[in-house]
Amino acid sequence: MIKQYLVEKRSWIFLFLVIQALILFIAYLDTALPLMPFFYIVFLSTLVFCIFLFFRYHKETKFYKSIAQWENNLDLTTIAAPESPFEKIIEQRIINQTELLKKEASENLLMLEQEKDDLLAWIHEVKTPLTALHLMIDRLDDERMRAQLTHEWLRIHLLLDQQLHQRRIPFMENDLYIEETDLKALLFKEIKTLQSWCMQKGIGFEVELEAATVLSDAKWLAFIIRQLLTNAVKYSESSDIIIKSYQHDGRTVLEVSDCGRGIDPKDLPRIFEKGFTSTTSHHDNAATGMGLYLTKRITKPLLIHIDVYSKLEEGTTFTLTFPKRNEFVDIAGM
Repeated sequence: MIKQYLVEKRSWIFLFLVIQALILFIAYLDTALPLMPFFYIVFLSTLVFCIFLFFRYHKETKFYKSIAQWENNLDLTTIAAPESPFEKIIEQRIINQTELLKKEASENLLMLEQEKDDLLAWIHEVKTPLTALHLMIDRLDDERMRAQLTHEWLRIHLLLDQQLHQRRIPFMENDLYIEETDLKALLFKEIKTLQSWCMQKGIGFEVELEAATVLSDAKWLAFIIRQLLTNAVKYSESSDIIIKSYQHDGRTVLEVSDCGRGIDPKDLPRIFEKGFTSTTSHHDNAATGMGLYLTKRITKPLLIHIDVYSKLEEGTTFTLTFPKRNEFVDIAGM
C-alpha cells in the first residue's frame, strides 16, 4: 500500500519539492545570501518531511488496510476504528450499506423459505391425485394403453420426486439419519417402481449383493439409486442392468452397470454439472440435466464417493463407494 499512499499524497509531495526548489532558487539569485546554509536547511526539511511521511503512512493507512483485507461478508468487526473525519464518513456509509444488505438478505431468505414451503406443499398435494391416477390406470383393460399411461405417469412421478429432493438439499444436513440400510430391500423397491418402463423396453436386472447392508441415510440413498437406475433404463434397450455390491478395502462398493449407448469421453467430466445433458445427442428433449447433478450434491454429505466409467455404444458403470463406519462419527447424530 506504500505505492498507493505516495500516489494519494503526490500533490503534497510535489508542493513540498517546489517550495524547496524555490528557496534554493531565491538563495541563488540573491548574492547577498550564502548558498550553503540554504542547502543545509533544505536537507533538514526534506529529512523531517520524510520522517513525517513515514509516521503518517502508518497512521493514515491503518483504516484503509483493514478495508482492503475485509472479507466479502457483512461482518464489520474486522474494520479498524476511523480516526480522521473522512474515515468516519466512509465508515458510516459502509455501516449504512451493510445494514441495508442485511435487511434485504433477511427478507430474501424469508421469501425463499416461504417459496420452498409452498412448493413442497404443492408437490405433496399433487401426489394425492397422482396416486389416484395410478390406481385408475391399473384398472384399464387395454394393456397397450395402460403401459403408455403408466410410462407417462412414471415420468411425472420422477420429476416431482426430483423437484422435492432438490428443494430439500440445502437443509439436508438437518434431515440425515444414518443407520444400517438393507440394500436388497431398497433396490427391489426402486426396481419395482420402474417395472412397467423396463418391461416396455425389454430391460431386465441382474442383482448380486455380496454386501447386503450399508451405513447411510435410507431416504437420500434411495434417491441416488433411483437416479442411477432411471438413467440406466433411459439409455438402454433390450438388455440387462447389472447391479452388484462387494467389500473393497473395508468399504462397501455398489455398482450399477448398463449396456446402453454410453457417454462420449468429452462429456464425462461434465455429466455432474447442473443442466448438462449431452453434446452428441441433442434429441434428448426430455432430459433436464438435473439428475446426476443432484446425485453428486447428495453424495457429499453422505461421504459417498461416486465414479463413472463408460465406453461409447458399449455401456456405463456408476460406482458408489461408501465410507467406513468410523468416518460417520461426526454426522451419525444428525
